[in-house]
Amino acid sequence: MDKIALEKLFRDHGFSDFKWIEAKDIVVAQWVRFRCMFGCPHYGKRATCPPNVPSVDECRQMISEYRQAAVFHFEKKLDKPEDRNAWSRPIFLKLVDLERKVFLAGHYKAVLLSFAACGSCETCEPDRRNCRNPMVARPSAEAMGIDVYTSVRSIGYPIEVLKNYDEAMNRYAFLLIE
Repeated sequence: MDKIALEKLFRDHGFSDFKWIEAKDIVVAQWVRFRCMFGCPHYGKRATCPPNVPSVDECRQMISEYRQAAVFHFEKKLDKPEDRNAWSRPIFLKLVDLERKVFLAGHYKAVLLSFAACGSCETCEPDRRNCRNPMVARPSAEAMGIDVYTSVRSIGYPIEVLKNYDEAMNRYAFLLIE
């Protein structure tokens, strides 16, 4: 399946805001994992968050085994921070379904790196071995060490550090495709 057919598949699944990036241009950095360790309330509490994911070097190696990725952009302004999960979960599940469709179309290496901590379940097990939905669970791009800011800016997408919850979020998911 070529890019044109993939793009039609993306649009057919309701995803129209996306761009392509060469996998070699996805920046993987140790500082991203450091921010997970020291700054994220999910660290060690979710099966798809550090330390329950591969090391940064392993993530970098895995990404290097791909040629390209589709980057999906989602912009949303929420009234309250606690609304984030209700907004992101349906999108996450649609992205996982899209990953499956891309896989079934012959791209057997397709893998999704989400825009948020795994949203397959309402609550998450902290140990990957106890994951209730391992076929759907996916890590975030940040959990995999991806410097989302540098990576998406390189293809012209907007992203800034939010100072207040009344600002619109720009979130990004990566679908690695070979």
